[in-house]
Amino acid sequence: MALRNIRNYNEEDTILRKKSKVVKIIDEKTQILLADMADTMYQANGVGLAAPQIGILKRLVVIDVGEGLIKLINPVILERSGEQQDMEGCLSVPDISGEVLRPQKVRIKAQDENGDYFELEGTDLLARAFCHELDHLDGILFIDKILPDTTVSNIEQ
Repeated sequence: MALRNIRNYNEEDTILRKKSKVVKIIDEKTQILLADMADTMYQANGVGLAAPQIGILKRLVVIDVGEGLIKLINPVILERSGEQQDMEGCLSVPDISGEVLRPQKVRIKAQDENGDYFELEGTDLLARAFCHELDHLDGILFIDKILPDTTVSNIEQ
């Protein structure tokens, strides 16, 4: 498949701040896009990638926290429970990381590449990845949620 360019967040490029549209038709183009997203995520050593990060405002996400690739079409969070606080980064904000409070456990509903609905439950890193990537679909970045005094700049001084 093809590698896509990951958009970096900046004030002029507002695509990462826009809400993504529901995918109404799941076809071969959708499947190719998901495959491209997975290849792009793996190439960048990420654990998740949302379509807005490659400039496409569709509700599509790929995630792999080391347990195999998960492809999500039109995902929504059904339940959240518990709390966890840990460092996060983002492929679209490569120079910053910080601690973010997320649910310990999340249950989501999404469609697969055939349009069939399914539910998944994630804990720990997978729950964090679900929340982080689904936030992207609503124009929310992890930097909006960094806890005070936990931001780390990865920029060489």
